[in-house]
Amino acid sequence: MTEKLIYEGLTYKLNGILYSVHNERGRFLSEQQYCDAIEQKLKESRLSYEREKILPPSFLGEARGRNKIDFLIEGKVILEIKAKRVITREDYYQVRRYLEALGKKLGIIVNFRRKFLEPKRILNSKVKE
Repeated sequence: MTEKLIYEGLTYKLNGILYSVHNERGRFLSEQQYCDAIEQKLKESRLSYEREKILPPSFLGEARGRNKIDFLIEGKVILEIKAKRVITREDYYQVRRYLEALGKKLGIIVNFRRKFLEPKRILNSKVKE
């Protein structure tokens, strides 16, 4: 039995954009520079997106705007960009919190500092497809 990937066509396009940016820009820019380059490629590919989407407060008294995701693509996929030596467990938990806060099924986290790009898919099992 073959398992179906969530948003296969969309994530295929996204991965193409991510690899293209990594190949063109290298691995030693800042997170914001990678986000700028990704945003340009999203515009060129005509994919709809929101950049730095602010999440609702997760508890009473939390300041608005404290948490924001790098990109929400096509209203479906959360894309979190990192430019650091290693992606930590906390980074994965961060994406899972974002998925739960927005009620989305799929998040992708990618670290541009790595020599070889490895986008990681994170699923929210609480959302049914």
